[in-house]
Amino acid sequence: MLDKNILKKAFSTMATAKSMAELYEDNFKIVSKYVHATSRGHEAIQIAMAMHLLPQDYAFPYYRDDAMLLGIGMRPYDLMLQLMAKKDDPFSGGRTYYCHPSLKDADKPKIPHQSSATGMQAIPATGAAMGFWYKENTGIQEDNEQKPIVVCSLGDASVTEGEIAEAFQMAALKQLPILYLVQDNGWDISANAAETRAQNAFEYAKGFNGIEAISIDGANFTESYSALEKVVKTIREERRPFLVHAKVPLLNHHTSGVRMEWYRDDLEEAKSRDPYPVLIQQLKNNGFSDSEIDEIEKNAVANVKADFEKAQLAEDPKPEDLFTHDFAPTPITEEVGERNPTREEKVVMVDCALFAVEELMKKHSECLLYGQDVGGRLGGVFREAATLAQKFGDERVFNTPIQEAFIVGSTVGMSAVGLKPIVEVQFADYIWPGLNQLFTEVSRSCYLSNGKWPVSMILRVPIGAYGSGGPYHSSSVESVLTNIRGIKIAYPSNGADLKGLMKAAYYDPNPVVILEHKGLYWSKVKGTDAARVNEPSEDYMLPFGKANIVQEIWEQETAETITIITYGMGVHWALNASSDIKNQVEIIDLRTLYPLDETTIFKSVKKAKKCLVVTEEPTNNSFARSVAGLIQENCFKHLDAPIMVIGSENMPAIPLNSTLEFTMIPNVDKVRAKMEELLNY
Repeated sequence: MLDKNILKKAFSTMATAKSMAELYEDNFKIVSKYVHATSRGHEAIQIAMAMHLLPQDYAFPYYRDDAMLLGIGMRPYDLMLQLMAKKDDPFSGGRTYYCHPSLKDADKPKIPHQSSATGMQAIPATGAAMGFWYKENTGIQEDNEQKPIVVCSLGDASVTEGEIAEAFQMAALKQLPILYLVQDNGWDISANAAETRAQNAFEYAKGFNGIEAISIDGANFTESYSALEKVVKTIREERRPFLVHAKVPLLNHHTSGVRMEWYRDDLEEAKSRDPYPVLIQQLKNNGFSDSEIDEIEKNAVANVKADFEKAQLAEDPKPEDLFTHDFAPTPITEEVGERNPTREEKVVMVDCALFAVEELMKKHSECLLYGQDVGGRLGGVFREAATLAQKFGDERVFNTPIQEAFIVGSTVGMSAVGLKPIVEVQFADYIWPGLNQLFTEVSRSCYLSNGKWPVSMILRVPIGAYGSGGPYHSSSVESVLTNIRGIKIAYPSNGADLKGLMKAAYYDPNPVVILEHKGLYWSKVKGTDAARVNEPSEDYMLPFGKANIVQEIWEQETAETITIITYGMGVHWALNASSDIKNQVEIIDLRTLYPLDETTIFKSVKKAKKCLVVTEEPTNNSFARSVAGLIQENCFKHLDAPIMVIGSENMPAIPLNSTLEFTMIPNVDKVRAKMEELLNY
């Protein structure tokens, strides 16, 4: 028998969750303006879980976990503010759906931003657990009497997703302090378990050596509470992962927009497993009278009704509220430090980045680096992490499996627990599996958590063609990335900019992608010597959104002049192509693609009156064409010619053969010919 106070608290919470679900159904016309789901049928396991969580723990609920949220101390009123997308919704300020929490209250478990995409939370949650693992292995953990754990709540259908396997693999490999709580109600939406799953989550977890799994009746509060008590105690003490497979009925609609009566054929059977009467019987077995139980129920109904009436009267967001918290403020707003100190010899671009990371790791114990092949044995396929593992240890610089989704998405959890991860996708060509996490979790976290959880991370991406790299090691992907709002994007053309932007990115609380051109790393490509620099000082930082005028001209009355807007390798093509006509060609190196220095661009174009945008990407539907459109819109009356764009040929991939590659991508001669065409227009 459980303690009476535990049972009473659990029943009060369950009665509240049940009352909320019933009230929502009774007031369907009011609450159906925005889609919502409820925990009806899942309440026992959720409340049991909530009662074992401490303020130092991190929870990653999913969209049916309103009973869990009540269990950690949220009021019905709090949840209803989100239900009706009100301004004071404590999670998102009216920006996202019901039961999509994000919470940073001192007295409650911490909840980073939760999205609607099922299963997506598994990687960020595992990243948070990996953050605890890192802190404990490097001696920088917080001093808590009980060590923190991470709870990742999942529906059973989501466990079939590939990203779940990536999360499980890393949890098992690193032995992370995480509990995967899988609530199995037998349904996806209208697809049931028999037609979508070869095994349940308990059986699936058996394939991951190092994850201990149990299966319980999640509709029985006493069984759930006792099982979770043992599991949580073990994770706190032994620091290893568990999976709890809880079988539960779904007693409400999938969501308010997908009604259960449309497709369910098991509703009577599901009702027979309702956790509510089971808990009532457990109360009676423990000495509670019918009148005590009735009193708890009446109080729950009254409180829910009062909160609902109050929430309806709450203020809606104002139009200006749309424009807040897309990014957290960065402290790096001006260029500082020495950019060009006297040195014995110049340094290649890849080493400027390496030295920047080394300096950061020496100064900040929360800084770590991980990705494919960056560990001590190789130090990166481009030697971009050479010697770092030897200097800082295998816990701070380590290899991951070939898991781009995990590499990118784990930074959400890492950042949430106070770390600053620098991670790498080995080639831009392989970033695609990571885009799911980058778009859905990383880029939207600050905005949809109303500023509570910006993701502080750096994603390094080697990019571009560098001499017969072929179709899977040569691609440019910036146009895809610049269409993801909520991230900052750097694309430096030389070592000084790379080091300065890397340092600025570290101190920026937002997610930053740094695109590093492989052909500039060692300046082995002809005409790229300008990428070598005198290494800037340790304190050198370059703010985002400040373009560089690498070749400046005066406004001229008679001679034809042009501005070239470019970045990365394009800067070197432009410098070499204009070497004989420097007084006619201004070159603007964007340095960062977002934020974009529109002021410098427009000023230069208005002065030169002709503009060429140079990119390595194919031009159709590209970032470069977007920049050209922006310039045309703002500088039209100053132009003496149409804005032109030059980039790679519009073919699906860069071929391996050197002749075909040369034909595909821009070069100095192609850029020079385009410049002459524009000058003579």
